[in-house]
Amino acid sequence: MLPAEPPGPEPEPAATPATPEPASAAGGEVEDLGGESELPDLAAAAIFRPVRTGNAFEETVERLLQAIKLGVVARGDRLPPERELAPLLGVSRVTLREAIRVVQQEGFVESRRGRFGGTFVTYRRPKPRQADLRRALAEMGDGLNDTLTFRMAVETGAAQILATTPLTGRQRAQLKARLAELNAAGPDEYRRLDTLFHLTIAEMTGSALLSAACADARMRVTDLLNAIPVLGRNIEHAAVQHAAIVDAVLAGDPEAARRAVAEHLEGTAALLRGFLG
Repeated sequence: MLPAEPPGPEPEPAATPATPEPASAAGGEVEDLGGESELPDLAAAAIFRPVRTGNAFEETVERLLQAIKLGVVARGDRLPPERELAPLLGVSRVTLREAIRVVQQEGFVESRRGRFGGTFVTYRRPKPRQADLRRALAEMGDGLNDTLTFRMAVETGAAQILATTPLTGRQRAQLKARLAELNAAGPDEYRRLDTLFHLTIAEMTGSALLSAACADARMRVTDLLNAIPVLGRNIEHAAVQHAAIVDAVLAGDPEAARRAVAEHLEGTAALLRGFLG
């Protein structure tokens, strides 16, 4: 077990204020954010933040697995360099290196040498199988209701809080761009981009604890959700719900935002409970 040496996180640049945009997210064009998209950074910030527990090594492994399994760092993408990631997690590069070695031994990443080398994600989301879902649900037992209640509390809370938060024009554009990205996703990418959408909402609240809680809630159900086939009619129904969430947030209506997220999550919860029988 290697001790951590927390140097503290590097400060993030403040968002540049811009003129607010109309509230509707259901239609219209998404504003050009200028330069490279910063969308992945918002979701990554919910994961890559200083570890909180006394066992820095184990939590660093957990953070890496969260980033990979939740799709914050997608298959084929490279993890941030050690010199950048270690300060974000608040651990020494030695601790981070050991954690990466564990994740690599489990087959989630691979190291490549050379000018364009680094640590690349090799994890592939499993194909949906009802047998896997039933087994996972049976293993959770009574813990399923606890997990779904926890998820409902933190994700509705995040949307409700964000709806009370004054957003810059850039933040509003980022939220609409994340929605557009999700709406354009096919079945293979849908689960990952759905997760990034909800993590972005949590991160925009500015609460590190809430962002971490939402990431934890997502991690608890990600294997269950991956075992459910993504059907076209489900994507269409969810698209209406996601648009309602964004519209409520941009309109500054916290109660509507809470209701929209609750309706969205209740559908998934009912589906999971149905498989459990």
